[in-house]
Amino acid sequence: MQAFLFFPFALYLVWIAKISQKDKSKINMFSPAIQRLIESKSGSFMIPASKIACVSADNPLFHAFLILTKVKYAKIPVLDHGKLVGLLSLAMITDKMLGDHKIDTDVLNHLQVKDVMQKDYLALNVTQKSLEDQLHLLVDASFIPIVDDEGIFQGIITRREWLKAFNYVVHNFDEEYVAIEKSRIVNLNQADVPDESNQVQ
Repeated sequence: MQAFLFFPFALYLVWIAKISQKDKSKINMFSPAIQRLIESKSGSFMIPASKIACVSADNPLFHAFLILTKVKYAKIPVLDHGKLVGLLSLAMITDKMLGDHKIDTDVLNHLQVKDVMQKDYLALNVTQKSLEDQLHLLVDASFIPIVDDEGIFQGIITRREWLKAFNYVVHNFDEEYVAIEKSRIVNLNQADVPDESNQVQ
């Protein structure tokens, strides 16, 4: 039953992430109980920079091509002296290699990562990574780069880690809280109200 409820719950969270900023001010993004459970796992959301495959902006494209063929991420961060300056994917490299009638492998030796990388990207400041911000960005991205105030790369938050947190909530909610349908509470309250029409005048 818990597994059956997991996917509707995840879809609900994706739906609220798509609500406009204007609408966000009118509702609570998460119920307090669910938010507390998610935040109890939030420390494990970020994968630290030391465990992430990265490339330097000055690396030859050949070096980046080799790394991307070995890692599981669709994109990897591009750094310049520790600062996040872009993202790079295998598709970006192969797009440069594809000509009208042939595949030009020479570009791997002639170009650098900074010549190909994606320079327009989204990132979160490590001090501003609220649950709402993370969820909103992860609707359209498989991961979010995290930086500090100086732009130094700190790590990534992935959609996979968020889904693991949702799974944790589904399987542990009943251990932390007792859920009662509001309609049942209303019915109980109504049952406690004396019926004045039957009282003796």
